[in-house]
Amino acid sequence: MGHQQQDVYFVPSKSYWPIVAAVSMFVTVFGAAHWLNAQPGQGGFGKPLFWVGIAMILGMFFGWFRSVINESMAGNYNGQVDRSFRMGMMWFIFSEVMFFGAFFGALFYARIFSVPWLGGEGHGVLTHQFIWQGYEAAWGASGGGGPDKIGGAFQTIGAWGLPLLNTLILLSSGVTITIAHHALKAGHRKALLIGLGATVLLGCLFLWFQAHEYAEAYEHFNLTLGSGVYGATFFMLTGFHGMHVTLGTIMLAIIWVRCAKGHFTKDDHFGFEAVAWYWHFVDVVWLALFLFVYVL
Repeated sequence: MGHQQQDVYFVPSKSYWPIVAAVSMFVTVFGAAHWLNAQPGQGGFGKPLFWVGIAMILGMFFGWFRSVINESMAGNYNGQVDRSFRMGMMWFIFSEVMFFGAFFGALFYARIFSVPWLGGEGHGVLTHQFIWQGYEAAWGASGGGGPDKIGGAFQTIGAWGLPLLNTLILLSSGVTITIAHHALKAGHRKALLIGLGATVLLGCLFLWFQAHEYAEAYEHFNLTLGSGVYGATFFMLTGFHGMHVTLGTIMLAIIWVRCAKGHFTKDDHFGFEAVAWYWHFVDVVWLALFLFVYVL
C-alpha cells in the first residue's frame, strides 16, 4: 500500500496563476506591438504598457513559484510528481535546443548557401548581375563589398578578446555548479553555498562583459542590428543567449536562497538539478556560438 500510495497522481489545488500569466503576456505583447509601431517623435501608451506587462510577468513568476515551493515543502509531491517535473524540464530544454537551432540554421543558410548563390555559384539564377556593381560574395565586414553604402562600414569582433574571456567564465561556471551539486549530494552545506554563489557571480560577470562588448560594437565598430545579415544574426544569436544567461543567473540566485534556507536534501533536490541542467545547456550553446559566430 505504501508503494502504491507513492504512485498516486498529485492533483494541484485550483490556482489563478495561469490566467494571471495569460493576461500578463497579453499586456506585454500588446504594449510592445504599439511601441514598435509608434510614429517617430510621437508618444503613446505602448512603451509604458510594455513595462507594466513586464512587471506583471515578474510578479506572476514570484507568486506562482512561491505556491509551487510551498506545495513541495508541505510534502504534497511524490515520486510521480518528481518524474513529471523531470520530463517537463527535459522537454523544455529540448524546445530551447530547437529555438537556437532555428537561428543557427539561419546563420548557416546565409553563409553557406545565400552568399555563394548571390555571387554566381550554382546554376547562376542569382548572380551579381542583379546586384550592384562590385558586389563580392563574402561574409563579415566585407560582405557584399558595399556595407558602407547600404548601412555603414563596420568591423567584426575578434574571437580572442572578450568572447574568449566569456567562454572561460562560462566553462568555469559549469565547474562551480558541478562542485555545488556534488556538495549537495554529500551534505556539505558550506561548499554547496560557496560553489553555487560562485556560479551566480560568474553569470553576472559574463553579462557585464557582454554588455561591454555590445557597447564597443555600437560605439567603435559600428556593428549594429542594421549591419546587414551579419549584424542581424550576430545580435540575434548572442542577444538571445544573453537573455538565457540572465534568466539562468536569476534562477541560480533563487536556488541559492533556497539552499541557504535548507529547502533541499541530498536525496530530494530536483529544483537544484533542473536549474543545473539549464545552466549546462546555456554553456553548450555558448560554445557553439563562440565557434560558429566568432571563430569561423
